[in-house]
Amino acid sequence: MTQSEKFERGLKVRREVLGADYVDGSIARADDFMMAFQTITTEWCWGHAWAREGLSRKTRSMINIAMLTALNKPAELRLHVKGALTNGVTVDEIKEILIHATTYCGVPAGLEAFKTAHAVLVEAGALPATKSPPDTASV
Repeated sequence: MTQSEKFERGLKVRREVLGADYVDGSIARADDFMMAFQTITTEWCWGHAWAREGLSRKTRSMINIAMLTALNKPAELRLHVKGALTNGVTVDEIKEILIHATTYCGVPAGLEAFKTAHAVLVEAGALPATKSPPDTASV
């Protein structure tokens, strides 16, 4: 498979999971410098790893939520919580993943992940809006 075939396959999967508007906007906003990253992520992450048949997209989403919690990467976690909903991961499953990840990754990483996921789930209408957002400073 050529690089351009891997890019096209990855672009298809990436659009299906993250939404065409988000993906196409990311690519459209990329200058020559950032297009190098867009190419890498589309080919490697989406055209290679996500396009494989060994795991379902739901399982891949669940793994990503746990890994991004461990890495304490809330911006990327935000994106993948949205994708997880698209891939059929339930709110309760997301909560359980975060509880499990908090146990192994620590409370600070877990808190950040819970806050990030909560905001995404409220925005997506998967959770009701609260009268006030969760405490953003500490536990």
